Amino acid sequence: MGCLFLYNPNSGKGGIAKQLPTIRCELEAAFDAVDVHATTSVKDLEACVAEGADKYDAIVFSGGDGTFHHVLQGLNGKRVALGYLPSGTANDIAHTLGIPKNVKKALRIIRMQHVSYIDCMRVNDTGYAAYIAAAGAFTSVTYTTPQKRKRRLGWAAYAVEGLKEFKFDSFPVTVVCDGKKVKTDCALALVMNGKSVAGFMLNERASVRDGVLEVALVKQAKKYGFWGRLAACLSIGHLFLFGFRIKKKDIVKLQGKCVEILTDDEVVWDFDGEKGISGNVKIEAVPSQVKIFVPKNKKI
Repeated sequence: MGCLFLYNPNSGKGGIAKQLPTIRCELEAAFDAVDVHATTSVKDLEACVAEGADKYDAIVFSGGDGTFHHVLQGLNGKRVALGYLPSGTANDIAHTLGIPKNVKKALRIIRMQHVSYIDCMRVNDTGYAAYIAAAGAFTSVTYTTPQKRKRRLGWAAYAVEGLKEFKFDSFPVTVVCDGKKVKTDCALALVMNGKSVAGFMLNERASVRDGVLEVALVKQAKKYGFWGRLAACLSIGHLFLFGFRIKKKDIVKLQGKCVEILTDDEVVWDFDGEKGISGNVKIEAVPSQVKIFVPKNKKI
C-alpha cells in the first residue's frame, strides 16, 4: 500500500515540520511506501490531492480546518482513505471526529486503519465544505486573522480579531430547508455538518453520518442601534455556550438534507474557516462521501 503525506508548514504554530522523522517512521510501519510533500500554496495542495487520489491507497495530511477544506476540493468526489493530523488553531473537524492534536496519538489511529465514511456538504454544485458554512457576525475572523498572530496566541488570536467586528450588520435571508421556508433578517447564519465550531461543541448530539444538516439563524432587526447589536451578540453567545439544545426565541433552528439561502450579493460566506463565495447558496448533505481513518469506538 502506498501513502502520500502532505503538510502545511504554515498551519498552527508550524511545529509539524520538526516531527517529520517521527511521522515518516510511523507511516512506513503502516504502509509499504511513503512519499512526503510540503505544500507551497492552496493550489499546490489541491493539485497534489487530485493527483494522489489516483496513485495512492491513502493520503495523510496535516493542517487545520482550512487545509481539510482544500483537501475536499482536491478530491472533488473521489474516494481515497484519508489520514488526518490536526495542527491548526481551532481543529473543529478533529474535535468532531475524535482525532487528537497529539501527533503520536493521531498517527496511532492511522496505523490502526479503522475506516469510516462520513458526510460532507456540496455547495452550489461547484465545491465542497466539510463541516460549516457561515455568514454574518464574526465569521470572517478565521481568514482575516494574521497567521503570525495565530501562531503566537493560538485560539485567542481569533478573539482579538473578533473585537474589531462588533459593528456587524444584519442581512436578509430567505431560507428553504427540506420544504420549510423562513424569511427574516439576521446577524449570523450557520449551516453545520458536525459538532464543533470555533472550538465550541455547538451541536454535540449531531452526527456526521446521518445525512442531515443543522441550520441556525440568529435574528436581528434591519434597523437596530447599540442595544440591538448587543442583544444579537448575547444571542450568539447563548448559541455557542448552550448550542442547539436550548431554545431561544430569536434563534431559528432547522434540520434537513438540503438548504437554500437567498441573500444579498455582498454577503460573504465562510466555508470551513476559508473565505468563500458571496450571495445565494445551495448546500446539500452528501452522505458517506469522505473515507477517513477515525478512532474505532468514537461515536461520530
